[in-house]
Amino acid sequence: MRTREFTGAPIIRTVPGDILRQELDARGLSQRAFAEKIGRPEQLVSEIIRGKKRITAETALDFAEALGIEAEFWLSLEVNFELDQARSRRHVRLARARHRAVRRPRAPRESA
Repeated sequence: MRTREFTGAPIIRTVPGDILRQELDARGLSQRAFAEKIGRPEQLVSEIIRGKKRITAETALDFAEALGIEAEFWLSLEVNFELDQARSRRHVRLARARHRAVRRPRAPRESA
């Protein structure tokens, strides 16, 4: 299996919590009501929505049961978001390294 080489600046996907917030809004559910429905602390739901906590496999199962949206969907959102963040960090790191390499004057070569 071949993988596609990543060459440009990454496109940052939507934070998984944004999708959860939109879903809760569409259903008229507050974060508190949703937290009660899944048996989890309201703080966890709030932190996922704000992008401070990630969606784990356990959380994805809870979301699937409560919302009828497959757990794989929630995990896929999280994994794709994390990959894009990693690509973004790598892109910045490589750009900085190239910039430093260009700015560094080369020492003159000694003649033999």
